[in-house]
Amino acid sequence: MKQILFFTTLFIGILATHAQNFTKQDTLRGSITPEREWWDLNHYDLNVKVEPSKKFISGYNVLRYKVLEEHKTLQIDLQKPMEISSIEQDGKKLKFTSQGNAHFIKLKKKQVPGEFNEIKITYSGHPREAVRAPWDGGFSWKEDSNGNPFVATSCQGLGASVWWPNKDHMYDEVDSMRISVTVPKELMDVSNGQLESVEEKGDFTTYNWVVKNPINNYGVNVNIGNYVHFDEVYEGENGPLKLDYYVLPENLEKAKKQFVQTPMMLQAFEHWFGPYPFYEDGFKLVEVPYLGMEHQSSVTYGNQYQNGYLGSDLSGTGWGLQFDFIIIHEAGHEWFANNITYKDIADMWVHEGFTAYSENLYLDYHFGTKASEEYVIGTRSKIQNDRPIIGPYGVNQSGSGDMYYKGANILHTLRQLVEDDEKWRQVLRGLNKDFYHQTVTTKEIEDYLSNKTEKDLSAFFDQYLRTTMIPTLEYKLEGDSIEYRYTNVVDDFDMPVRVFVNGAEKWLFPSNEWKKEKLDGSQVNFDKNFYIETQKI
Repeated sequence: MKQILFFTTLFIGILATHAQNFTKQDTLRGSITPEREWWDLNHYDLNVKVEPSKKFISGYNVLRYKVLEEHKTLQIDLQKPMEISSIEQDGKKLKFTSQGNAHFIKLKKKQVPGEFNEIKITYSGHPREAVRAPWDGGFSWKEDSNGNPFVATSCQGLGASVWWPNKDHMYDEVDSMRISVTVPKELMDVSNGQLESVEEKGDFTTYNWVVKNPINNYGVNVNIGNYVHFDEVYEGENGPLKLDYYVLPENLEKAKKQFVQTPMMLQAFEHWFGPYPFYEDGFKLVEVPYLGMEHQSSVTYGNQYQNGYLGSDLSGTGWGLQFDFIIIHEAGHEWFANNITYKDIADMWVHEGFTAYSENLYLDYHFGTKASEEYVIGTRSKIQNDRPIIGPYGVNQSGSGDMYYKGANILHTLRQLVEDDEKWRQVLRGLNKDFYHQTVTTKEIEDYLSNKTEKDLSAFFDQYLRTTMIPTLEYKLEGDSIEYRYTNVVDDFDMPVRVFVNGAEKWLFPSNEWKKEKLDGSQVNFDKNFYIETQKI
């Protein structure tokens, strides 16, 4: 039990606890307010100067947007203790009022539907320092073993507005972005996208990065250190993909050995999920002073150059030590989180369930189906069924940490129901193609899976996503007959189950009513690949 609690506390630190009293701030942060919905993000031009010795940042963000309907007030988000010093549109200063972390800008210019406008927000301050990154995020102000500043950002759940002003709701991703980070000249910044240019500015250097694809706010990152760089090219489904690695000098040789898993990851995930979604922006692994995070095209790494999760196997089967958890899991998020992104964090299982599932698909590709099955079944020991996977909507609140390995086991069970691995692979690839660079709801994902698998999965998802109940199959064996039924299930839950009778495969079709049928044998084994419990009466 301690191991399970440790894992959940550690890995899901950004998630909420049990029932809370939500505040106006929760609603302003988590809902599509009237001051958000009338305009559509187009481009960010973020400029930040980072002074590690002072733990201080300053800069501005130019936000370009398309007017959807006429309005006079625009909401922007920036969290205390950061401060906005000025806001301008077309060179004219604008007034704004603040409600906590939400700031409401009074626009002078008429907002004409269809037109594109810009606002410039200048800001500065000592950003919130991460307590236990990435779960309790912000800025990590650390030093490397040689005493050099080693700085990084992480902000999922907490919100990117913890360190820069933006439209801090996941439903509206910016179409493209420029990130310019100024750092002391002896250091380097690595951010998202491709490095466009480097500018020397006396005692400081500015690194200009360009992101050509849509990006979610929390995926934007700053990583500052005394980095060394090496690279390679992966010949992928969409052509050559540049792979860049930024690590501390003392870890260069270890990184060259450990990061050979990167092209292995791409081979497996392009097979299962389709082409890497951000070819134009490249792919980077960047060493940071915390465990790691799925920042788009700039995946951060701190797993100490070892396999497993900090050297441990989360499945307890041995298979978890066959890969570096952070490389595989965080890079898996490039498909589920960065390509397909939840509109509301209540549906965070779309990120974490599919990505936890990607771990055993990596094993399936490189080590075989038996390895993947044993791994995902092994991770069930981490499931607590403390509360539903889906959280409350509109208040920036996620559901249970079970979204990881319960989510993975839901998808693994669904693979069994499809009974056709190639069809299942095409379903997963179809998700990434049909929802390419989109924000989604869980209903859209559930409906898509029902449609493409040609199965009504409504009760299936209600059972596993919206309750804490594990379906229990009660059964009685009498001679050559079996009686069976489901308990602990929602109405209409009738998922079939595969059993082996004297070694021969057979399907049972339980409901909440007792059924009886004859068997060709007396030795009955239930397939463990289905996430259910069985109870002999």
